[in-house]
Amino acid sequence: MTVGESASGTVPARVATRFFPVSEALRPYCSIIYLTEVEAPPGVRVEDYLHPEWANVRFIEGEPLLAAFGGGAPAAAPHFVVTGPTSQATYFAAGHMRAWGIGILPAGWAKFFALPAETLADRSIDGAQHPAFAHLAPLAALLRQANDVEAAARILDDRFVALLAKAPRDDPTIFAAHSALVDDELTSVADLAEKLGISDRSVERLSRRAFGFPPKLLLRRQRFLRSLARFMLDPSMSWIETLDHQYYDQAQFTRDFQRFMGMSPRAYAALPKPILGSAAFARAAAAGEAVQGLHKPAG
Repeated sequence: MTVGESASGTVPARVATRFFPVSEALRPYCSIIYLTEVEAPPGVRVEDYLHPEWANVRFIEGEPLLAAFGGGAPAAAPHFVVTGPTSQATYFAAGHMRAWGIGILPAGWAKFFALPAETLADRSIDGAQHPAFAHLAPLAALLRQANDVEAAARILDDRFVALLAKAPRDDPTIFAAHSALVDDELTSVADLAEKLGISDRSVERLSRRAFGFPPKLLLRRQRFLRSLARFMLDPSMSWIETLDHQYYDQAQFTRDFQRFMGMSPRAYAALPKPILGSAAFARAAAAGEAVQGLHKPAG
């Protein structure tokens, strides 16, 4: 178990994020299990931004989480929330609460859920109200009743391991595509198609079905996340120092930053990061990457 803690500099709140590696059976399908706890007095909320990432399943206890994609109006998230893959930052404001979550990699989405990833791209839904996810709703009560956090993490892990018994067979092309996407030498859709041995059109279909977005956008997102992760691990770096080698110049990076985070790099650097700041270090220690979108598949 890896723990990262921080306290907001502007509000009397305490934040703790803990990460729990998934079992070997789940490593091809899930990135990590995590617990975020916010201790805050009534009326106080901690604000932060989630970076673009793969899908997540979360169970929230306490005050409802307020969240919004891409600059939309914040709304109360359900207590069992399923979020598809994202290409935009998610603003959230958390009061006194506890949230358990598990990151779902592209192969895991295809393995566990019978709907295309594109269906929930840049969207969150109430998992208890959707037929593809309702079978997971009882986990909320089990997590609440667990004796300690280690036991709760095992409950989440065990439930997803149990799903493997009746899950469809793996699609090796998804693993191959994911491995290619996290390779910083991959530069184009044509290169991806060549690596996979399929046509550009087939890459497009696979990308939308398993990863949620067109392949060109995914390549752009990965390039951006590689740069952002360097900054999250060392905020003292200038943005020019963080740039991925595929960027032509800082202006191109600034355009990507605006596209994926909804603000300029300078504006983001100036924001407090009471949850994601310390979580980046803890996540890197537990899973090898500071952000979920760079997680390497184990399949």
